Amino acid sequence: MTAPIVAVVGGGQLARMMAPAATALGITLRVLVESDSASAAGPAHESVVGLPTDPEAIDRLLAAPRPDVVTWEHEHIPAEVFDACAAAGVPARPGLAALRFAQDKIAMRTRMAELGLPNPAWSEITDEASLASFIAEQGGPVVLKTARGGYDGKGVRIVAEAAEARDWIEAMVNGGPRLLAEAKVPFTRELAVQVARRPSGDAVTWPVVESVQRDGVCSEVTAPAPDLAPERGDLARDVAVRIATELGVTGVLAVELFETEDGLLINELAMRPHNSGHWTIEGSVTSQFEQHLRAVLDLPLGDTSAVAPVTVMANVLGGARGDLGSALPDVDDAGAKVHLYGKGVRPGRKVGHVTVCGDEVAPTYARAVAAAAIVRDGGAA
Repeated sequence: MTAPIVAVVGGGQLARMMAPAATALGITLRVLVESDSASAAGPAHESVVGLPTDPEAIDRLLAAPRPDVVTWEHEHIPAEVFDACAAAGVPARPGLAALRFAQDKIAMRTRMAELGLPNPAWSEITDEASLASFIAEQGGPVVLKTARGGYDGKGVRIVAEAAEARDWIEAMVNGGPRLLAEAKVPFTRELAVQVARRPSGDAVTWPVVESVQRDGVCSEVTAPAPDLAPERGDLARDVAVRIATELGVTGVLAVELFETEDGLLINELAMRPHNSGHWTIEGSVTSQFEQHLRAVLDLPLGDTSAVAPVTVMANVLGGARGDLGSALPDVDDAGAKVHLYGKGVRPGRKVGHVTVCGDEVAPTYARAVAAAAIVRDGGAA
């Protein structure tokens, strides 16, 4: 039997972290990377240099021996890529019918409302008057988002007056991305839940986690979410499975949630492995990266149980250290698992993460944050 080939569009750290799981399963990982120095270029078994907007690069990705499936490490995939996959007879998972709800926030909000799932108040913005009206309805500042293209705090701003968004509105009128405004939710914390679903319909979830955002970027993740009421945890997992089923998602889906005093609200969707699931590499029987490969190949799904009472993942963002590898001797914590992404360091960029498993939340959290700080700039947190 020939080893399966999984083609991945996107050469960042998510594709990079699929490589060890693919190797363990005997899967050949073929990755479309933006350059020879991309994060995933070295670890991937096969690399194709090019962009998803380049038809010739996609043809090389799909060349013989044909991959068994094509999947993604980001949502910014042109429709033409799906057409090329169909012409080559290679399934694309998740397909465009599902992925468009992660690509377009207006489509996502509309579909969640149709399904009766918990959205914050929101409205599509067509001009300054519509934004001013929504701000008046909410009685204060609102969250303005571009419908497409935003990530890690990009494409998001808080506005208290419509005039503050005049540049975005003018850009939209001149062909830029559509805009939506959402209520500024008074949440108590942010949660995330991941579900993996295979084409045959089987689905499994991991424990619900708590995430901490700083400047719009995920900073730390604690699994499971501390002191989460069991009924809310069950609801979060049920919501994730329903979304995956109703939207026809195959692979890993991450559902980001706001927890409020009254319940849960859906924040965003990601149809791929996600930062909130990096803890699963050390903290779960089956990592999100292995599970994504299993799911898109329609293989039996793995056990998602946690292997420790608490796991904390702390992101390493670009800081004082330019050579992150030089930090390894300084991380004097045998239980701190360091992952470096092989990316150039610049302020605020995700360049690695540290995971620590433990028995109690506070000391485990402190160890993970301290180790990440040492990798980042050599100092204590």
